[in-house]
Amino acid sequence: MFQGASSLSLDAKGRLSIPTRHRDALTKPGPTLTITRHPHGCLMIFPQDEWAVFSARIAQVKMGEQVLKRIFLGSAMDVEMDGTGRVLVSPELRAAANITKDAILMGMGSHFELWDKATYEKQEAEALQNLPPDALDNFAF
Repeated sequence: MFQGASSLSLDAKGRLSIPTRHRDALTKPGPTLTITRHPHGCLMIFPQDEWAVFSARIAQVKMGEQVLKRIFLGSAMDVEMDGTGRVLVSPELRAAANITKDAILMGMGSHFELWDKATYEKQEAEALQNLPPDALDNFAF
């Protein structure tokens, strides 16, 4: 299970260094990762086994939801982590998520979300501001 957030910077070639604590779990099923777009404006990074599950679900979408298939499957790119734990994020995917340098890698259980740092901080602030007053009632703190 992937959890937690990491502030990262992409290098000049668009490579992202995966935090050490996640490298083994990401590559345990194999060295290939899949990166794809998300309609919320971020990228999703999957290990092979989780991508197989996710892509099978997306392949079954109804005809009226084909835009989701185009976004998730049509944008998907397989990448391999190099010996130093870096993956190359293609220029097309970086542009789709507006990621230039500073990024946030968020563990989302079965996969990661990769956000442009400024975009993520803005969206999170707006979401927290618009949170209904009773949104936390089901959680014991």
